[in-house]
Amino acid sequence: MTSGNNGASTPEDDDPFGYLYADGQANGAQPPSGGGGYGYPGSVNRVRAVGQRQYGQPAQPQQTAAYGQVPQQQGGYGQPNAHYAAPETQPGGGVPTAPQQPAYGGGGGGRRGPNTKGLLIGAVAVVAAVVIGIGVAMMNGNSKDDKAGGGSSGTPSTSQSSKPSQSASSSASAELPKTDAKDLQLGGGATTASDVKGAKADGGAYVTGFNNVGASITWTVDIQKAGSYRLYVQYSIPAVDANATLTVNGKPNQQPLGMKNFIKSSNTDLAKNWQNTWAPVTLTKGSNTLTVSCGQGNQCNALIDQLWVQPS
Repeated sequence: MTSGNNGASTPEDDDPFGYLYADGQANGAQPPSGGGGYGYPGSVNRVRAVGQRQYGQPAQPQQTAAYGQVPQQQGGYGQPNAHYAAPETQPGGGVPTAPQQPAYGGGGGGRRGPNTKGLLIGAVAVVAAVVIGIGVAMMNGNSKDDKAGGGSSGTPSTSQSSKPSQSASSSASAELPKTDAKDLQLGGGATTASDVKGAKADGGAYVTGFNNVGASITWTVDIQKAGSYRLYVQYSIPAVDANATLTVNGKPNQQPLGMKNFIKSSNTDLAKNWQNTWAPVTLTKGSNTLTVSCGQGNQCNALIDQLWVQPS
């Protein structure tokens, strides 16, 4: 811009503070005075009301206040200005609104996502109800068991067995007869002795001399009920199998009484070889005669100390 023209080509080329620089002073820039604008001579006064200036239209001159003075206010704070027009009043104008955020869950139309908290609470409630139900059922079951245990039961319990108990068997055995060697009727050279240790009969007595043909022992026993029984014999052998003839009520048994080396002993010491055997017998109610004898063909080298019967 040079002196004498009509100012800068555009308002942006006019520097209101050009008078502060040497090149501006050379071009005629002056500080503002009380009578008008400031800057370069003939510069354009650009003070305008807000919204009045529009580029591409001729500028309208506006009276400005002198340097150092406050321009006259067009209106009080918060009051409308005659030169100002709100953007929303202009064609196509409007206050932009913030974009609406979609509802939780990403669904449109204000829909909300699944209420996971509610589902979790419901699941916990269901589990709690099931646990409480199980506890009540268990308490009721225990109560019923306690009541049932107080009365008689039609079926055997775990502690009750349909089989005879040991005490019942012992009592049955105690009721059945048992005899020692000293109470037997001896014959054929058999006699009693107590030199060999280990005999279970009273006083350690046993029958010896039984290894001679014709030797015998006889036991008369009373039976309360007829039936099948077992005749048990306690004996000792010199680690060699033995046998004898058994007669029940005058009738020989079909099988001999076997007195074998069941303990598999190799020691010939009779004190170390005490053991027992049994044979099936059929007894009648009342008095029965049982005879063990050494007959022809029997191996009878044995000591005998006790006899007893048990149910078959």
